[in-house]
Order: sequence, then structure tokens, then C-alpha cells
Amino acid sequence: MIIVNVKENESIDKALKRFKKKFEKTGILKELRSRTAFEKPSVSRRNEIIRAAYREQQRNQENG
Repeated sequence: MIIVNVKENESIDKALKRFKKKFEKTGILKELRSRTAFEKPSVSRRNEIIRAAYREQQRNQENG
């Protein structure tokens, strides 16, 4: 359970923004989406390899 203490004279918008950050860090929504449909282990491994290759390509472009 995520708890966000609202400080005195703090707007609700700021408190909501902090809540959203905490919620995003926990990864609940990501896991919920991954559980909606079953993905075969071979497909998930293939997707991991593709993502890793993309990240590596991005790092190589940044470094020159």
C-alpha cells in the first residue's frame, strides 16, 4: 500500500504528483499489464534480447 503524507500548506496537485511517482516506481501497473495475457517464455526471451540490443545501440550512438 502506498502512503503519501500531505504536508501543511501543500497543494493536492503536488501530493498527487508524489503519489504518481511512488506508484510508477513500484512497477505495479507494468506487472498488471504483463499478467493480462500469457506470453510464452521463448517470446519473452526474444523480446528481452531485442530490447537489450536496442539499448546497446542507443549507448553506442551516444558515445560516438
